[in-house]
Amino acid sequence: MDEGTRRTIDRLLERLLDHDMAGFAAEWAPDGTMDFPFAPTGAPTHLEGRDAVAEYVAGYNTVLAPRRVVDRRLHGTDDPGTVVAEFAVAGDVVPTGEPYEMRYIAVITVGPDGITSYRDYWNPAALPATGRDGKAW
Repeated sequence: MDEGTRRTIDRLLERLLDHDMAGFAAEWAPDGTMDFPFAPTGAPTHLEGRDAVAEYVAGYNTVLAPRRVVDRRLHGTDDPGTVVAEFAVAGDVVPTGEPYEMRYIAVITVGPDGITSYRDYWNPAALPATGRDGKAW
């Protein structure tokens, strides 16, 4: 993986821990995408563009407050701009105050203008109760 891709992933996780979801979304290229192959029925499966990503993550910190990244591993691919990221995030469920730890695998492609593709293979069934009627956030 190239150094620019690694720096983008580092910034992405820093913004998540800083609860800066606008900054998190700003890492996307203007036309970058975010896909959720395992999204539950009724949840978005594809977001098109930085603005759609920003809208999607805007309420994240009203539900989840990440505190640390656990067991972070980045795997390069044949494309130096694409990485497979394995990590877990630990924090608190805001409505209940209960701790949580979620594992993620994401396939992320970074271009000159930011993230062009982010495929998020998280398990929504593993999300702790948030008091939001099954909505992630």
